[in-house]
Amino acid sequence: MRRILISGGSGFVGNAITQLFTASNDEVFILTRGEKKSNHPKIKYVQWMNGNNAAEQELPQIDAVINLAGETINGRWTSEKKQAILNSRLKATEELLSIVKKMDTPPRVWINASAIGYYGTSQSKVFTEAEETHGTDFLAEVVKAWETKAKEASSIGCRTVITRFGLILGKDGGVLPQLTLPYRFFAGGTVGSGNQWVSWIHIDDVARLMKETFDNEGYSGPVNAASPNPVTMKEFGEIIGGVLKRPHWLPAPSFMFKLVFGEMSMLILKGQQVLPEKAMDNGFTFKYPNLKRALQDLLQ
Repeated sequence: MRRILISGGSGFVGNAITQLFTASNDEVFILTRGEKKSNHPKIKYVQWMNGNNAAEQELPQIDAVINLAGETINGRWTSEKKQAILNSRLKATEELLSIVKKMDTPPRVWINASAIGYYGTSQSKVFTEAEETHGTDFLAEVVKAWETKAKEASSIGCRTVITRFGLILGKDGGVLPQLTLPYRFFAGGTVGSGNQWVSWIHIDDVARLMKETFDNEGYSGPVNAASPNPVTMKEFGEIIGGVLKRPHWLPAPSFMFKLVFGEMSMLILKGQQVLPEKAMDNGFTFKYPNLKRALQDLLQ
């Protein structure tokens, strides 16, 4: 039995990871700011970042740390929102590093969330983990700062993995419910130019890949958590329409998204073609390698 410590464990991705580890008879310790209790024998909540809590005193020997904590990027990116997105990630990672430094024996691995936003946007380039140049937009700068802070875990003896998430598709979280809503009302169509790349991944494969990076010591550094088969936004919409048996006919111009979401609209209107080279090189098998199969699982 292994013991996993998760920050941000109550969120969309955290829930999926927790379920996968507990199904393997591992124990999961979830850091939380409020008082929570679990009825699951393999899950325990531990308070942190709330007054004078000393989380390390409530923890046994930990085998892996998974850091997911941070302000959601959803919502209009005001100056205050941007500051919260950045500061929350850096503060939580700093606190988690402090906890780990106080442990008698450091965890074997530190797995940190990140995003393919690191690479910036492009319609022509294909990005793998070998890409060293990061983008210059807001999200790329946030991701770069977050990864730099997380890499400090390597100096305290942890094998450090940075999982760069693509667009995560799930039933109960992420952006899929918003993207499918127009189709359910027979008003779906191409968003923006339709030529922008969507590098996506099923939530089950996110959890499986993160667990794989713990189980397989061959993983370190950045790991792209994205399907090996990215699609254009036009293809994405057409496949949604096909799976839901709805027409794909009413375009959604870029200016509409920019008007509603402001700068955050770049997450949909721009994109990048990202391949999971490290996962493929390590023999990882995606359960949902193509979009149609993933959406059939999630939408039918």
